[in-house]
Amino acid sequence: MTRVRRLLAVPVLAVLLTGCGIRATQVPTDFGGAPSRVPCSLSEPDPSAQTTRGVPVQVFLLCGSSLVTVDRSVTVPDGTADSRRRVLVAQALLDQLARTPSEGERNTGYTTYVRGGMTVSGPRAKDPEDTLRLSTAPEQLTSYALAQIVCTFSDSTAAEGDGSVILGGPDGEPLRRYECSDDVRSRPGTTRPPSSEVTAG
Repeated sequence: MTRVRRLLAVPVLAVLLTGCGIRATQVPTDFGGAPSRVPCSLSEPDPSAQTTRGVPVQVFLLCGSSLVTVDRSVTVPDGTADSRRRVLVAQALLDQLARTPSEGERNTGYTTYVRGGMTVSGPRAKDPEDTLRLSTAPEQLTSYALAQIVCTFSDSTAAEGDGSVILGGPDGEPLRRYECSDDVRSRPGTTRPPSSEVTAG
């Protein structure tokens, strides 16, 4: 009986040694379709996310673990003074951030942590002229929401010439100058925007 088993094992061993490559198979396999869209990459602008008229702008939404820009538009009346224009643009950007992303954006993975109802106002008597005061103190915002606001403002006419933005809250908290760094864009959940205290004039 042992001799018979050895003889049967020889053909099996020969088959195993004939090659180590992967042979074609007649058995159908199904690993699912290839991805049809790169995550966080809109194939084309989403008309439903745009207003009919206005100035083209970009806002930062969250996709995956990073901040990504999307196209929007805001409306500012002609003839608005520069100081007032900054506040109007900032409020329009804030409203855009608080909007629910369009269906196309949601399907691609975009979301926002900025909540609706937040307002922004200009400087008070002793504030630097470029100050923007939020109705919610920046320190009370989540890391995601603060990163979205700072990066969106810093990339717009609401910011100073160097791209920084001075933000304060509705009460007497110290003003701070915020910047949108590469680390903030790539890790907004764990990296808060760099800031420094601003002394009121």
